[in-house]
Amino acid sequence: MAARRIVFVIFDGLQPLDLAGPHEVFSLASAFSPDQAYRCRVAAREAGPVRAASGLLVHAGHPVSELDPAGIDTVMVVGGRGVDAACHDRALVEWLAVAGRMARRVTSVCTGVFLLAAAGLAEGRRVTCHWSRAAELAAEYPGMTVDADPIFIRDGRMWTSAGVTAGMDLALALVEDDLGAAVAQQVARNLVLYLRRPGSQSQFSVPLWSAQPATDPIRAAVSAVHADPGARLGITDLAAHAGLSPRHLQRRFAAEMGTPPASYVERVRVESARRALTEGDDPVEAIARRCGFGTAETLRRVFQRRLGVAPSEYRDRFRLTPLKETP
Repeated sequence: MAARRIVFVIFDGLQPLDLAGPHEVFSLASAFSPDQAYRCRVAAREAGPVRAASGLLVHAGHPVSELDPAGIDTVMVVGGRGVDAACHDRALVEWLAVAGRMARRVTSVCTGVFLLAAAGLAEGRRVTCHWSRAAELAAEYPGMTVDADPIFIRDGRMWTSAGVTAGMDLALALVEDDLGAAVAQQVARNLVLYLRRPGSQSQFSVPLWSAQPATDPIRAAVSAVHADPGARLGITDLAAHAGLSPRHLQRRFAAEMGTPPASYVERVRVESARRALTEGDDPVEAIARRCGFGTAETLRRVFQRRLGVAPSEYRDRFRLTPLKETP
């Protein structure tokens, strides 16, 4: 089988990890597969040095004008602070529009989706990007459905991902889709990555959406929540872990963590249930009990309130095997 041509589109002001991370995933996958599955090319408006937002120089081996769009398997557009200027580069956008329509698969990392949108490739699609610019993307391109929560989304032949390291999760998913789980596992082990972090996993994982505890008592309470989300975690239980009175814990927890204890516990439990739904086949009732919700009905109500979907629908849309397209 001929090697799949992967073209990375870069520009001045790119985020280097958006390029380097996925490039390494595809390169290793090619090395680990018997037929050298991928041939990676890095392209920009002009060949030569391209300056990243951090000042790092990255070499573009090809000008897009010399790359024949025919035969490109996957276009991957990186993100970075320079994407807004790149969206006004007429030659780059016009080439991308043609190449994107001819390629088997069109992908972006972080804010690279702005370029896909500028090229008219994302209309009517469900997409994601780095959370910090999702509202702007939705306002600028109302014909798309922007979901700022998942780390990556597949909608038909279009795959988009959140920022920076999420590009490696996306690339691993693409490798698994092409070459199977065994090759993806080998790549993940070599790069010391968490294999198959699900696309449905929130960009706002606990370390990101919450403040960090500043004192040992609150740290002890938070650790208890993460150690066993399904345990008894009422205010009295958390107070015992912290060595504080319930009233004192309530006040200190809200001050340090920016949210009341009950809300924090519920969010951690929701994330635990999300992982269980996408990574296994346990019944919803069993997951509800294990994650601290008690009953499937309680889990359903919380999911509807926080995520807007029922647990069973969430599983159908985001379970890991097989990877499913958005309807």
